Amino acid sequence: MAARRARRLLSSLCIALLFAQPAPTGAAARSGSRSLLTESLVRTFTPFYFLVEPLDVLSVRGASVIMNCSAQCETPPRIEWKKDGSFLNLVSDDRRQLLPDGSLLINSVVHSKHNKPDEGYYQCVATVDSLGTIVSRTAKLTVAGLPRFTSQPEPTSAYRGGSAVLGCEVTAELVPLLRWERDRRALPPEPRLLQLPGGALLLTNASDADAGLYRCALDTGGTPKYSDEAELQVLPGAEEPQSLALLKPPSSLSRLPGQSALFPCVAAGFPPPLIRWTRDHEELPTDGSGRFQLLPGGVLLIRDVVEADAGTFTCIAESGNDTLEAQAELTVQVPPTFLKRPANIYAHESMDIVFECEVTGKPTPTVKWVKNGDVVIPSDYFKIVKEHNLQVLGLVKSDEGFYQCIAENDVGNAQAGAQLIILDLAPATAGPLPSAPRDVVATLVSTRFIRLTWRPPASDPQGDNLTYSIFYTKEGINRERVENTSRPGETQVMIQNLMPETVYVFRVVAQNRHGPGESSAPLKVATQPEVQLPGPAPNIRAFSGSPTTVTVTWETPLSGNGDIQNYKLYYMEKGQHTEQDVEVAGLAHTVTGLKKFTEYSFRVVAYNKHGPGVSTHDVVVRTLSDVPSAPPQNLTLEARNSKSILLQWQPPPAGTHSGQITGYKIRYRKASRKSDVTESVAGTQLSQLIEGLERGTEYSFRVAAMTINGTGPATDWVSAETFESDLDESRVPEVPSSLHVRPLVTSIVVSWTPPENQDVVVRGYAIGYGIGSPHAQTIKVDYKQRYYTIENLDPSSHYVITLKAFNNVGEGIPLYESAVTRPHSDTSEVDLFVINAPYTPVPDPSPMMPPVGVQASILSHDTIRITWADNSLPKNQKITDARFYTVRWKTNIPANTKYKTANATTLSYLVTGLKPNTLYEFSVMVTKGRRSSTWSMTAHGTTFELVPTSPPKDVTVVSKEGKPRTIIVNWQPPSEANGKITGYIIYYSTDVNAEIHDWVIEPVVGNRLTHQIQELTLDTPYFFKIQARNSKGMGPMSEAVQFRTPKAESSDKMPNDQASGSAGKGSRPLDLGPDYKPPLGGSNSPHGSPTSPLDSNMLLVIIVSVGVITIVIVVIVAVFCTRRTTSHQKKKRAACKSVNGSHKYKGNSKDVKPPDLWIHHERLELKPIDKSPDPNPIMTDTPIPRNSQDITPVDNSMDSNIHQRRNSYRGHESEDSMSTLAGRRGMRPKMMMPFDSQPPQQSVRNTPSTDTMPAASAVPSAELAEPEGPFLPAEEEPQGPPTAHVRPSHPLKSFAVPAVPAGGPFDPALPSTPLLTQQAPGHPLHAVKTASIGTLGRTRPPMPVVVPSAPEVQETTRMLEDSESSYEPDELTKEMAHLEGLMKDLNAITTA
Repeated sequence: MAARRARRLLSSLCIALLFAQPAPTGAAARSGSRSLLTESLVRTFTPFYFLVEPLDVLSVRGASVIMNCSAQCETPPRIEWKKDGSFLNLVSDDRRQLLPDGSLLINSVVHSKHNKPDEGYYQCVATVDSLGTIVSRTAKLTVAGLPRFTSQPEPTSAYRGGSAVLGCEVTAELVPLLRWERDRRALPPEPRLLQLPGGALLLTNASDADAGLYRCALDTGGTPKYSDEAELQVLPGAEEPQSLALLKPPSSLSRLPGQSALFPCVAAGFPPPLIRWTRDHEELPTDGSGRFQLLPGGVLLIRDVVEADAGTFTCIAESGNDTLEAQAELTVQVPPTFLKRPANIYAHESMDIVFECEVTGKPTPTVKWVKNGDVVIPSDYFKIVKEHNLQVLGLVKSDEGFYQCIAENDVGNAQAGAQLIILDLAPATAGPLPSAPRDVVATLVSTRFIRLTWRPPASDPQGDNLTYSIFYTKEGINRERVENTSRPGETQVMIQNLMPETVYVFRVVAQNRHGPGESSAPLKVATQPEVQLPGPAPNIRAFSGSPTTVTVTWETPLSGNGDIQNYKLYYMEKGQHTEQDVEVAGLAHTVTGLKKFTEYSFRVVAYNKHGPGVSTHDVVVRTLSDVPSAPPQNLTLEARNSKSILLQWQPPPAGTHSGQITGYKIRYRKASRKSDVTESVAGTQLSQLIEGLERGTEYSFRVAAMTINGTGPATDWVSAETFESDLDESRVPEVPSSLHVRPLVTSIVVSWTPPENQDVVVRGYAIGYGIGSPHAQTIKVDYKQRYYTIENLDPSSHYVITLKAFNNVGEGIPLYESAVTRPHSDTSEVDLFVINAPYTPVPDPSPMMPPVGVQASILSHDTIRITWADNSLPKNQKITDARFYTVRWKTNIPANTKYKTANATTLSYLVTGLKPNTLYEFSVMVTKGRRSSTWSMTAHGTTFELVPTSPPKDVTVVSKEGKPRTIIVNWQPPSEANGKITGYIIYYSTDVNAEIHDWVIEPVVGNRLTHQIQELTLDTPYFFKIQARNSKGMGPMSEAVQFRTPKAESSDKMPNDQASGSAGKGSRPLDLGPDYKPPLGGSNSPHGSPTSPLDSNMLLVIIVSVGVITIVIVVIVAVFCTRRTTSHQKKKRAACKSVNGSHKYKGNSKDVKPPDLWIHHERLELKPIDKSPDPNPIMTDTPIPRNSQDITPVDNSMDSNIHQRRNSYRGHESEDSMSTLAGRRGMRPKMMMPFDSQPPQQSVRNTPSTDTMPAASAVPSAELAEPEGPFLPAEEEPQGPPTAHVRPSHPLKSFAVPAVPAGGPFDPALPSTPLLTQQAPGHPLHAVKTASIGTLGRTRPPMPVVVPSAPEVQETTRMLEDSESSYEPDELTKEMAHLEGLMKDLNAITTA
């Protein structure tokens, strides 16, 4: 009997499949039907479905919840549960357990502000091995939050017979748990008392018995939470007319079908107002006979809401001649329901099938398909067709299983499934099988279809009865599709729905009554490219109509190549990689559900009968802004003194700003007076100091972010207490008054007393410890703590311990102590101990473990997000206690030991305000109550680069030797490069005021610090600017530096003439610097007048007794020595002029000759004075050399060294790479000259001038004075003003700086002797900004300079000839040493 029933069931299933079920399309279906009937063994569908599916549940904290689930199958299925998409491990879970019927039991629901492990979306998964898997609908478990009232009842009054509304707003999930009390007794159920949807209480037809104190209560399990009490007063009935007012207008609602809707419309006035309602401007019947009923107080009740009830409801209140209206929207949302469910399907391999699924709902549901519990991802072989249907092409054996259509919208979800069975082909019967078809060719190839023809097999005599199956696939794909011929004997077929420009592989198999035969050889055919496609849609535009919508418009493509069937609009969020699309029939579409204040790109593709056309270009639009959707993060409070508290916070999380943050709104109140709230609006800064508070008072604060649209949600209230009295925090705390240690085996108990001076703020204590050194580990504890146990120490080890009190200024003086931990064998008391101090309790033996897995995620050039894990938390890492974390960071520079710190209450922190392109190290510690962990292992992160924020510095411009049309620009990198410098751009122009795009550009690749520019115009002033760049862009430009190219004559007369280089050399004045101190033996007043350290009487005695005789002797000796060296000095000066390119002196018969005492002094120069341990610091130096010719030898003892340095310098010089400023400074030869007195101010300034002479020097006119001393020999004609001038403090005190007669002529100065100069009349002085060649880090005021001309060629030749008859080197050395001793004696005399 059972066997016959099974055969009958099998036959009925086969017939039902063939005639009732949706079959595969085309010839494949016809071939498949024949195959199915010839199966020797047909598998049947296995019933596998859910008897019970989980439903949405609302629970309270601490309650137990059951999520029901039960599945039916012949083989008992295995039930598993998913939460938020991940499988639950119920084996090791002590609160969640699986019941025998498959339901999920959650014991004692856990829910807190920071830990919500049970709330979420649950899904039941049923699996039968070797059969498949099905999933249930998704059920949401909502846990009612902490009982909190969003608004409190307020005192009110009502006239006798009138109405009153007492507000008590709570969140939506808490409304069912709300109840009201009067005089702390539960309100009796009365028609006059109605609780409105938000929780408010409506009282109508008030009487004297209604007066009293009202409050609302939340019953969430355990002790109820009560609101504030509010008094309701019932007044005598009104006799005078009262104006009409709406006490409670209606508010918009969203309901599901079958639920009830309640619209309040409470009006007050005299005469008593009449209330009526309309929907979409049509009067509603509210007599109570239908589903609409008008309750006391004007409340409209709608029972059993249906979808047709949606619309705009208007409340109209009328009292006398007054009329008021208020409107509210009723939205009816419908969960997804199936109009057509998927059906079971039989199929063979290589066939195509379609699962059909039709759903409806409001909002329109989205549909996804699941195969054996896994989501189906659309591809070339799994396609969504006709909105919701699933098409599977070219079936393979692994496609077998259960397919489910899951529909979901905002109010619910549903699932429906079907089974796919792939049958094996029936075994061939006895008899000959056909051989392979012959001559398979593609007779027609198009873009999307191919026609194949072939000849019958040669071995089959019954060719007319053969049928053929054509198997084809894309090249490289293992999934084959099949197409069958429509009638026996047909030897051609059309393969359609192919892709253009794609290679396909075809093979043909013949079948006779015995079964399929051999396959033909594979044939590769490539489809044609698509050419008849629409062009791009012109004039595409996009604009945002609201914070979440964008409207896109376009026009019909000009080159349609056929009628346009539809369009597809593609859009994508900026920064994302997933593009979404929507089909559009017209020329415009509004995309909804977008993110607020977010940029999106849109493009449109037109479709015709051939397929998709050319896409338009992308248009980018940003949605409109809105109020922020999340509160600020990491709000922390710090009491600064007795009257102020500092608030600090971070912006709302990224993606929730909904616009540009324009400021923050701060609300604060006393903790004891919750209704008295003060508001303060801060700017965009992330901190605010609230002042004017009361002493010793606890305040609560909350912060909300603002945009131009309004204020977003606020943070939770955070409290802090001001100090009772103001303490001093302008200095660090003093040393703690005592420190005691008690060693145990693996720990040391540390106790201490605070500093004796209690007037300085102490914010905590820092405990350092280590073996032999207290700097190995550091722990910080709260200022209230007086003990700490250092755990995890080594036994029998000597530890050094230090204790420091600290505040915001820094750490105070440490107090040291040492202790040796006990050995393991020590069995003395280690568990309990008492320190001789009344305030020291027994410490908590359990230490805090430091955070682990610290990671630094770089977000921008100044922001890094730090995340970590806490092993002391549960596996879900939910924080349920009052612990907090301290994050510290600093730059990863060994010299930098100063950390910055911040506190956080979550497992991440956003560190801002960092420097670009800088490596930082981070570590985290956790604090819970009085216990803190050690610092975690460090994490490192380098901020992103930023464009340079400072220009290149120390820009100098010099001309190239022998090439007056070529200049060399040198510079130093910018101080704030913010990344690796990849190049520079040099701008130059003859007009400093020209627009920057009119300047000539010279790019410099790499990090070179020098560049030469050729083919400039002679005798022309140029201005130069330099700009640095890195990978992020260009930095600011430097200030313009002026340079004047030399005349051609200067270069032609003397190729090695120094004027070609120094004539236009951009420079800054050389000063003595702020560190200069006059040498011992005298000092100078600010005005140049000497001050002697000797008493005036002592000076008089010295002058009378010794002065006259000493001066006579010195003068005689000086005259004698000077005559011997005059010839040598002249020849050597001429030789130096020839070697260095100096200018020739031209004498004047009217010049006053200085005494022989001044011989050799014209070669002395001014330089920045360096600090030296020598009692007589260096006074003079040679000028900064641009090349080897600038180095002037002093005596023969220096000739060989300078000559070697000169050759070495030339060997490293090239046209494209000049020595940097630092290199040039390092080659300065110094001239050691002893002096007893120095002038107060000395400076040198070489700058370009508009004077026609190639080279000169200048002196400010204010410095010119009457002759005060001797001058240079009057054998040479003056050519320009001096290179530098220093006012002498005494006529004989400094021989390096002669005085200058007003209006008198000057002797020209050599570039290597800038101090020995005289003024030349008729040369104007021009002050311009020049580049610096001075010492790094010093600022020099500009000083006008002009340039002297070059000497004549014949005069240079004469000087070279004269130099040949100079003294021998030994003789010259002796003369120089003798002269130096003479100068010492002279200085001593003049000082005395």
